[in-house]
Amino acid sequence: MRRRAAEFRRPVRRRFSTLFWFTLCGIAALILIVVLSKESAPATRPAFNKRYGHERITEGFNVTEEMLSPDSVSRQLNDQISLAKSFVVIAKESGNHQFAWELSAQIRNSQILLSNAATRRVPLTTRESETTIRDMALLLVQARHLHYDSSTMIMKLKSKIQTLEEQVGSVSEKSSKYGQIAAEEVPKSLYCLGVRLTSEWFKNRNMQKKLSEKMKADAKLKDNSLYHFCVFSDNILASSVVVNSTALNSENPEMVIFHLVTDEVNYGAMKAWFSLNSFRGVTVEVQKFEDFTWLNASYVPVLKQLQDSETKSYYFSGNNDGGKTPIKFRNPKYLSMLNHLRFYIPEVFPALKKVVFLDDDVVVQKDLSGLFTLDLNGNVNGAVETCMETFHRYHKYLNYSHPLIRSHFDPDACGWAFGMNVFDLVQWRKSNVTGIYHYWQEKNLNRSLWKLGTLPPGLLTFYGLTEPLDPSWHVLGLGYTNVSPQLIERGAVLHFNGNSKPWLKIGIDKYKPIWDKYVDYSHPLMQQCNFH
Repeated sequence: MRRRAAEFRRPVRRRFSTLFWFTLCGIAALILIVVLSKESAPATRPAFNKRYGHERITEGFNVTEEMLSPDSVSRQLNDQISLAKSFVVIAKESGNHQFAWELSAQIRNSQILLSNAATRRVPLTTRESETTIRDMALLLVQARHLHYDSSTMIMKLKSKIQTLEEQVGSVSEKSSKYGQIAAEEVPKSLYCLGVRLTSEWFKNRNMQKKLSEKMKADAKLKDNSLYHFCVFSDNILASSVVVNSTALNSENPEMVIFHLVTDEVNYGAMKAWFSLNSFRGVTVEVQKFEDFTWLNASYVPVLKQLQDSETKSYYFSGNNDGGKTPIKFRNPKYLSMLNHLRFYIPEVFPALKKVVFLDDDVVVQKDLSGLFTLDLNGNVNGAVETCMETFHRYHKYLNYSHPLIRSHFDPDACGWAFGMNVFDLVQWRKSNVTGIYHYWQEKNLNRSLWKLGTLPPGLLTFYGLTEPLDPSWHVLGLGYTNVSPQLIERGAVLHFNGNSKPWLKIGIDKYKPIWDKYVDYSHPLMQQCNFH
């Protein structure tokens, strides 16, 4: 019995000893963890709050320590002002002008109190603002009694927003309409210049004879080693700026040939102007499209369409759709053959192999001879793409609900710009580009593929035949938007596309000097016609 008792007691003593030491180690570990957590907590949590809470809020806003206080008088006043301003709108909409006036007066009192505190740079106290806060609170309670609650506020404000949106839409439509009308007008001074030049041309027979003989004998007009440019325009002054700016920025102006095509009305004036003025040795040929025997309705589909009474009605009055046709569609330029002549350049200049086409609303500020040595890689048209920044892709111009468009053209294909284009006329003739243009014009007799303009048919005609050029060759947008000064400085050709042409009163003021420096306002005829 003793042996068992002794054996029984020995393990108990050993187990007590082991448990004691385990417990002691656990307590020590807990004490160490508590000590370490107390030491680390002050170093991390306040730093986080200070850095990412307080500083971040106050960094971007005009927030003071006083406004961050839970008892901030300034914040209370600002909250009251914001709510009161909403109630002013609702009160006016409800016809309660007396209450709206009282709220507005109290808002001014609160704003004056805040302004004075900000000026003296001392926080507002409860005592000095007590009356103002109480008076505003009474008005806000009264507003709620008048049922100016949150739901009413939301409904009223939504109604107000909708009304404002409708007003903005109406004003925008009127602005577009009047802008279009202004863009189509012929300034009195420009009309005067045309009349005086036409009179001078018909009076001066010697000038006519001399110029005619010179053009017949000038071999430069067909010399493909020279730089040939073409412009189709009825605007004398604009055409003059294109020629003058090209001449002044050309390294070899004597190698530059300009082929101007105009209409019967402006033919005499154009001939007179370019006979009376010299452009650093640049050769200028003037023709009128009425002299082109090939230009007839049997060959040119668009000419047949332009003579159609239904087409004229569509562009000028919108009678076919109850007057819903947008004003931009009813622009006389779409009925002018000068606008469509760009698709017949090989016929206009049968002896030429390469031509640079320029619109009459551009200014040239770099030497353009480099365009004639560009490799178009077998393509017909060299143009600057316009989809990089403004996302002008094919689906923006064409009707992709039409199966003929949908099956032939990638809707995300990159658009490009007319206005400065390099045309390889040898490849043009090989590819029968004019025939492609005729095909699409015939398919669009009912205007189901595109509505207006020359760019949509151009995108179809030159699809797969256009070589992208460096964007610095042609900078667009000076007639309707803000253009980066860096782009303007680098640009070789600056394009005033849009309604705000530089020769009109609606021209964008900051871009007019770019155009004006190529106009000789000291010319006697310019002064007689009051150009300034």
